[in-house]
Amino acid sequence: MFGTLTEQETEDILKRQFLGRIGCHADSMTYVVPISYAYDGKSVYCHTQEGMKIKMMRKNPSVCFEVDNLENMATWKSVIAWGKFEEITESAQRDQALKILLSRVYPFVSSKKMHLGVHWPFAPDDTNEIKGVVFKIVLHQKTGRFEVNDEPWYYSKSI
Repeated sequence: MFGTLTEQETEDILKRQFLGRIGCHADSMTYVVPISYAYDGKSVYCHTQEGMKIKMMRKNPSVCFEVDNLENMATWKSVIAWGKFEEITESAQRDQALKILLSRVYPFVSSKKMHLGVHWPFAPDDTNEIKGVVFKIVLHQKTGRFEVNDEPWYYSKSI
């Protein structure tokens, strides 16, 4: 059965997950890239290094953000949101954004790219020690879909 997530279910998915995908478009090129994030109920906060996605979002701040919860190919939930990229450079706002990122629940196993600095898994006393680009995507539209299949179909090939 396919369906539409309620507003609360959509919010829950955004708050529980920690990996999403940003879709951005500039100079006749579309780019979709995974990123770790934290969500505060209004905006998605991210930390990254200079690169293609930052260059593209600076040119065109209108972006799409996607998150999913995949149990199997027959049971999943997906949220797609649209919003505006805003780079955070002012010291107090950057500090607050990094605190939001540092306070999220992390998976037990993660990559070095997900770590916000050498103090991992702890926060440094001074967030200015965390180098890189901090930004948020202010979400203005969200939609969610799901599929639940109580009787998954299994394909087996006889040899």
